[in-house]
This record gives sequence, structure tokens and C-alpha cells, in this order.
Amino acid sequence: MAVKAVLFDLDNTLVDFMRFKRLCSEAAIRAMAEAGLVMGEEKAKKALFKMYNEYGIEDQRIFEKFLKKVQGEVDYRVLASGIAAYRKVKSSSLEPYPRVRETLVGLKTRGLILGIVSDAPRMQAWLRVAEMSLVEFFDFVIAWEDSGELKPSKMPFEQAIRKLGMKPGEILFVGDNPGRDILGAKRAGMKTALAKYGQIFRGKVKPDFVLKSPIGLLKVVDLA
Repeated sequence: MAVKAVLFDLDNTLVDFMRFKRLCSEAAIRAMAEAGLVMGEEKAKKALFKMYNEYGIEDQRIFEKFLKKVQGEVDYRVLASGIAAYRKVKSSSLEPYPRVRETLVGLKTRGLILGIVSDAPRMQAWLRVAEMSLVEFFDFVIAWEDSGELKPSKMPFEQAIRKLGMKPGEILFVGDNPGRDILGAKRAGMKTALAKYGQIFRGKVKPDFVLKSPIGLLKVVDLA
């Protein structure tokens, strides 16, 4: 069954999100230290990323929670310095992986419909797409608010299937996490491709295809 649509995970599939998050967070910690944070920078970085693991990488109030935990209160002078530094680096460091744009152009040239299925909040997902100047390529985003379920639940994927009005086997999903992206897409009956180039988490779920570079996706859709 020929592929008619390609859906993508966002973080670590289209963008090296962990590199981006590290750069922004390190800049925020440096700025907070200069503004009076009562903790060494290295210790503060470890504490912040531990809190990301606890509260989620998308937590919009993470710096407030961080300051409450390490200082017992929120010093808004320190908080504002951290947020301003984070935003400044964010505007210059969020870039797609090499050859992503070339790949998307090739997919669109083939007449494929493109979408995103992400665990990120809708606005955050679209902002990342916009900041990478990729909005023109994507027809829709299925975000956390749309189903209230996170991957590997099949619900976000089934919502994408309904939106496309296609058979699951006509859709290829590309993601970096075997236990969330690949498993969830397989549960919904989609074909799957593992973004090996951005993979952080290991897993036993086998994808239909493995991509060493985004551009390899063009060959996959021609063969699938």
C-alpha cells in the first residue's frame, strides 16, 4: 500500500531538541548566577535538569519551581534574568537537523501530506515549527491537548488518521523513540521509520525502516 502521508514526531526527529534545551538552560543558569543565584553553576545545572525529569521538559514554570526549591523563594530579579537569557538563546539556536528542509521539499514534491504528532502543547509545537521556518510544509499538528493522551497511546495517532481520512497503512510515521513513537504508531496500524540520527532512548520495538539521516526518508517513501 503506497504511502500518501508522512507524520513526524517533533523533538529529536525534526530538531535536535536536547541540544537546544541544554544551550538555553545553560545560558539561563549563567544569567541567574550573575543576578545573584546562591548556588554554583554546575550544581545548579544538575539540579535544573533533575527537575526537568521530575516536572517535564515542557514545564513553562520550571525556573520558578527551581528557585523555590534551591532558594526557598522566587527572586524575580534572578528569575527575569534567567528567562531573558533563555529566550535570547532560543531565538538563535532552534534549527532543524541538516537536510530536513531538503527532505520536506522532496516529500511535498511527491505530493505527500505532512503532519506532526507531538506530546508538546499545541502552541509550543507550532512555535518550534515556526522558529525553524518550516510552517509552509505542515498541514496540521496533533498535540497533547487534542487527545489528552501521551505516546505510546494510540489515541493521538488515531486522531491523525481521522484527520487525514486515510487507511493507517497509507501513513508513515517518523520518530526517534521506539517505546513511544514507534510503538504508538504501530498500535494504530501505521508504517514506521526510526529517526536513528536523533535517537536517545533505546527500545525493543522494531520499526519498518531505519533512517541514518533525514534525507533517507525520500528513498523510504519511494519504496514503501
